[in-house]
Amino acid sequence: MEDSCQRYAHRASEQVRAPSFRRSLCLFPGATARPGGAVVMTRARELRPPEIREVLFSEARLAARVAELGAQIGHDYRGRSLHLIGVLRGAVPFLADLARSLPLEDVSFDLLGISSYGPQTESLGVVRLTKDLDDPVVDRHVLIVEDIVDTGLTLAYLREQVGRRGPASLAVVALLDKPSRRQRPVQVEYVGFTAPDRFLVGYGLDYAGRFRHLPYVGAVDG
Repeated sequence: MEDSCQRYAHRASEQVRAPSFRRSLCLFPGATARPGGAVVMTRARELRPPEIREVLFSEARLAARVAELGAQIGHDYRGRSLHLIGVLRGAVPFLADLARSLPLEDVSFDLLGISSYGPQTESLGVVRLTKDLDDPVVDRHVLIVEDIVDTGLTLAYLREQVGRRGPASLAVVALLDKPSRRQRPVQVEYVGFTAPDRFLVGYGLDYAGRFRHLPYVGAVDG
């Protein structure tokens, strides 16, 4: 018996006599059919929730900069193995895109959970570990991958915690940096963009758990 998706796609495809059209509607639940057989996809890049006051870094601009960072890091670590440590949860999209852009033969990664934000739009100034590393970093070239650096408190904690575990080298790449918010000096070897002092969401960044899925970085404040 056909499920509801198959029945709908079958009726729609009768007008264009295309089995592949029928399959596409089932494989992509966000697809809708227009007269004549056109398939229209609703994608995250088209979404602009009303809370987003302004898009500051577009999807295309992010992709171009991540590619540049990948090339630069790949050059600096040429001939060496590189171990990436992504900071949950915000750095996950950046980590995935950056890892794919690295022109290196030996890249591994791990995830570390850190919390320094509550439901408010201001940093609490309190850092706590929510997930430890699964793999040792002794004698490995480690690159911490951060979504954003603002006060520097979280990154200072990270550098201290990872550094005391004996890596061969330790560096940081941050997609966004807010130097105007700095409360503690901290070294960031690679920076994607210098960001304004606004509350940013998208591309992993969230507000109360929302907007991480957006492919751009926008501001929710005025």
